[in-house]
Amino acid sequence: MANQYFLWLAGQEQAGEEPLIPIEDPSTGEIFADCHAASAKDVDTAVQAAHSAYKSGIWSRAGRHERADVLEKCAALLSESLPELIALEVQQTGRAIREMKAQVPSLVKWFKYYASLLRVEERSVLPTTGKLHNFVDRVPLGVVAQITPFNHPLLIAVKKLAPALAAGNSVILKPSELTPLTSLLLAKILHRAGIPSGVLSVLPGYGMTTGKALVSHSLVRKVDITGGTVAGRAIGSIVGGNLSKYTAELGGKAPLIVFEKAQIDASVNGIAFGSYMASGQTCIASTRIIVANSIMDQVVQKLKFKVESITKRMGAPSNPASMMGPLISERQLQNVERLVEESLAESATVIMGAKRMLGRSLLDDFDFSKGHFYEPTILTSSTGNAIVNSPIWRQEAFGPVIVVVGFDTEEEAISLANDTEFGLGAGIWTEDLSQAFRVSEQIEAGLVWVNTHHRNDPSSPWGGVKAASGVGSENGIDAYHAYSMMKSTIVNFATTEEILAQDDWFADGSKEVRYG
Repeated sequence: MANQYFLWLAGQEQAGEEPLIPIEDPSTGEIFADCHAASAKDVDTAVQAAHSAYKSGIWSRAGRHERADVLEKCAALLSESLPELIALEVQQTGRAIREMKAQVPSLVKWFKYYASLLRVEERSVLPTTGKLHNFVDRVPLGVVAQITPFNHPLLIAVKKLAPALAAGNSVILKPSELTPLTSLLLAKILHRAGIPSGVLSVLPGYGMTTGKALVSHSLVRKVDITGGTVAGRAIGSIVGGNLSKYTAELGGKAPLIVFEKAQIDASVNGIAFGSYMASGQTCIASTRIIVANSIMDQVVQKLKFKVESITKRMGAPSNPASMMGPLISERQLQNVERLVEESLAESATVIMGAKRMLGRSLLDDFDFSKGHFYEPTILTSSTGNAIVNSPIWRQEAFGPVIVVVGFDTEEEAISLANDTEFGLGAGIWTEDLSQAFRVSEQIEAGLVWVNTHHRNDPSSPWGGVKAASGVGSENGIDAYHAYSMMKSTIVNFATTEEILAQDDWFADGSKEVRYG
């Protein structure tokens, strides 16, 4: 019998009113858990509790050092729970355990960073004219909603929760219905660390019921979503109607340029990491590989060898030696298959992969046919760079599929890199420092990595520069500011006699009066 997971509503487990959500292990196709789903009524209950907690001041008006202490305790308890969190993250996402052992322990940094920020943040005193003391503080927004995707359930939840809680908000988190379990476990950990009841709720559910009720609630003062562009635009229209704040980290189709002066082995390793980590299911996956024609043959041959090595060493996600896991669902696998097939029918040709995995693993005899596995794939143009007009160049596949095209000049490489509606991540590989600076300035992306890929730190802003990639950014002091608002307080410290002499606007006579 599958394990059952309840909502985390205002500090306690509670049954949801919607039908249970079956949680699938994408590597085997087996349902291993059932998760309660929140109804519109459950959402309202959670939001009302969050608003009451906010108004009470139990967290919103707690001292900065008090909130910092709790966030540091969150980091400590998270560290203690790593084995359980990693195992559950592997099972619900299908991600290889070697990835999760690298990623999940890093999440403690977000709580520590925002705890430190609370302790050292300075407040402005403005040079107002006259005997006035004008200081500016930052205060929480109130109730905020966060919607997270399936691909990095814990990472993205922590990236959003840490600044929101640091700022003193009450938070309602809706995780993806595909991967809600670690977020529920995280909520319990944060409660034990000292996050008061009512301040945090985690409400699994489907977008059209739970999500819609949450983002349209009149008491929600900010919505923060990571997801697809279509969903982001739809949610943005609802949030705009409520005049609430909005942050959205949406789609990507990251270019990765390999210049003639790149170190080829290092760049091939960078392509493999940027493209196939999480089975390509990341918004900054390097899916468009743009290579100098002078080194194209060398890069393709070495990349082909690397991909062959990855494929041979795929197996059970729980196997520490396995290199890559499945896609999250049958629907997602079919979407990748469709995009590849449409592109092959137009202008693409296959270098490696381009098919579902149905046999048994050479690594550990794991049966791929029961899960949603797709071979790491390399495509290129059948003629010239015609593939740049195909669906696989234009659309976000969210799978382990890359397209390799060539260029002759730096200007051509930049043009190809910017040939997309997305503007989230990009990579440049070159040992020419001048070229690296020159090209990075012209790349239309919010994140540009040089001779590396997918670097992510709590202090470093993370967000797109084109509409299809969202609005606003995560991480750093900007995220904290986005979860708070400025409050200006002006104190008149003049004497009573001065106030009476200067501030009687309606005194007898016609003497000059002040303004401002």
